[in-house]
Amino acid sequence: MRGGTPVESNKVSVKIYGQEYVISGEKNREHIVKVAAYVDNQMHQIASAAISCPVNDLAVLSAVNIADESFECKEEVEELKKLNMQLEKDAQHYVQLWDEAKKNFHQYKEETQGMVQQNERLRKELADKDKQLQDLKAASEKAAEKLLENSEKEMEELQEKCKELENTFFDLQMENLQLKKELESYQRDVE
Repeated sequence: MRGGTPVESNKVSVKIYGQEYVISGEKNREHIVKVAAYVDNQMHQIASAAISCPVNDLAVLSAVNIADESFECKEEVEELKKLNMQLEKDAQHYVQLWDEAKKNFHQYKEETQGMVQQNERLRKELADKDKQLQDLKAASEKAAEKLLENSEKEMEELQEKCKELENTFFDLQMENLQLKKELESYQRDVE
């Protein structure tokens, strides 16, 4: 349950490295299929490089690769956060500079009341620059929010992929144990 409401669970049949699995999750069907395809692709890539590698080892190596990608994404998110903080500091600095410029302008206006035309021109420039600064600040904040939102989405997706990979790995282990038991039983029957 999230926020007091029951969460709908989707069950999707997927194929990972030639094996059928039924994956249950809160994400929509397309997302679950996409994650399973990603894991399948990782296992096939590793299998093509390590031809005689056992399936369990392929699963572990795939998990390590996916976890590595997750950590790289986390590091990238941290870098983006640092960049966002720097952009905010820069924006504050420019706002402060702009405030100082406005203050100086008003002092100059008081000192030069006889220069009405020049004051009018400067007032228009001030309004234009103030609008530009607000537009730049709004664009900077929007870009920073979008970067953070995208990073958070990627983090959530990678965490979900890791969870699903753990589930898949567990399922593979259970299946391996079952196959070993069946083999032992078969060997006893043959003897």
